[in-house]
Amino acid sequence: MTAETVATTAPTAWDRARTLMYEAGRAAAPAPVEVPVDDADGLTLAQDLVTLTSLPAFPTSSVDGFAVRGPAPWRVVGKVLAGNSPAPLADDGTAVEIATGGMLPPGADAVLRVEESTRTKDGRITGRLRETVEWRRPGEEADLGELLIPAGTPVDPGVLGLAASCGYDTLAVRPRPRAAVRIFGDELLTQGPPGDGRVRDALGPNVPALLRRYGCQVAPGAVVGPVEDTLDAHIAAIRSALADADLVCTTGGTMHGPVDHLHPALAALGAEYLVNTVAVRPGFPMLVARVTGDDGRDRFIAGLPGNPQSALVALASLVEPLLAGLRGRALPTLGSVLLAEPVPGRGDYTHLALVHVDAASGTAKPLRHVGSAMLRGLASAHGFAAIAPGTSGEAGARVPFVPLPLLPGERP
Repeated sequence: MTAETVATTAPTAWDRARTLMYEAGRAAAPAPVEVPVDDADGLTLAQDLVTLTSLPAFPTSSVDGFAVRGPAPWRVVGKVLAGNSPAPLADDGTAVEIATGGMLPPGADAVLRVEESTRTKDGRITGRLRETVEWRRPGEEADLGELLIPAGTPVDPGVLGLAASCGYDTLAVRPRPRAAVRIFGDELLTQGPPGDGRVRDALGPNVPALLRRYGCQVAPGAVVGPVEDTLDAHIAAIRSALADADLVCTTGGTMHGPVDHLHPALAALGAEYLVNTVAVRPGFPMLVARVTGDDGRDRFIAGLPGNPQSALVALASLVEPLLAGLRGRALPTLGSVLLAEPVPGRGDYTHLALVHVDAASGTAKPLRHVGSAMLRGLASAHGFAAIAPGTSGEAGARVPFVPLPLLPGERP
C-alpha cells in the first residue's frame, strides 16, 4: 500500500499490527558488527556464544589449602598461586600449598582445606580429607564448543562476564538502530509556560528518552522541531532525518486536516504504508511507513499522534516491536496483571489503559488523568493493561500487560 492515496481500509487489529512491525524490523535488521566485549553491553548477540575451550580449561582448586598426593602426613614441597603452571607431584606423601583458583598439579589426589589442616612437629601437614572433591574438573561448567547463549539474546553483565571467561575479545552483535525525531506543529513552544493559544512541546523531550530505553541511538541534533506547517518543510525535515537514521518518529499531522502534511509528505517521498491506523484507543491515528534508500536498505517512518498519551501508545504498539526486530531480538512477550479495579472496554478497539502496579500484591490500578493530551497519569504509570476488543476488564481479572521501557535502577 503506497502513500500516494489516503488508505480507506479498516484499522489493523492491535495484535496483528505488533506482528507486522516485528516482521518488518527483522527483515531490515542491519548486518552484525564486531565490537570489543566491554562495548557490547545492552546490544544483542548476533551469533551463538560457544565455548572456545573447556570451562574450566584445567583443574583448579576451589579452596585455599594443600594439594596432596598419597596418604598423610604430607611434606610440603612448594606453592601454587593462581596464574602459575605447577610441576607435577611425583611422590606419595608430598603436598604443595595452593590458592583458590590455582592449577592442580599433575599427580595430586586431593585438596586439603587450610582451616582443616595441622602441622606435625617435623613440619609436615596432616588432616582429614573431605569426601567431596575440593577442585573443579576441566569441562565441569562447559565442554569445548558447547552452546552457552543463543544468538538474539540481549547482552547484559552476566553475558559479558561469561564471554570474557571463555576468552572472547570481541562479540558479534546487532548495532543500535539510529533514530531521529521530527516535531510538527506551529502551535508548539519549546520553552516557557503555555499561553496565548500555544502549548508547550512535551514530546520533544519525551519521545527521544523512550527511544533510548527501547535501545535506540538518538544522536545530538537528531531531534528537530517544531517544523513549519508547510508541505515543503515536512518533506525536507523527513528527508534530512532519513539520511542518517534507521527510524524517524514524527509527532502530529497524522490526520487529514488543513495543516496535516504527513500523508502528502510520505507520498512525495515514495513511502509505502506498513500500517496505517490501528484499532487501539487511545492512539488513533498512528502509522508506520517504509522508504527504501539508494543503498537498498529500508528506513522506517513512524507517524505518532500529536497528543502525548496517544503518541506513547503508538510507540508501545508499533515502534517497540519494530525495534525488537531491527535489534535481532524476539518479539516482546506480554506479561499479565490482576486488575484492582474495573477497566472499561472500547468496543471494537483494544483499550490500552495506563496502570500503576503494586509491587507487594502484583495488582494493577488504573490511573486518573489519562486523557489523550494528558501526561500526569503517565508519570506514575508502569505500563498498560490491554483490554481486548469486545470485552471489559473486571476487577480481579487477569489481563495482558504492556510494560513501559525502563532503565536499570528505575522504578519497577
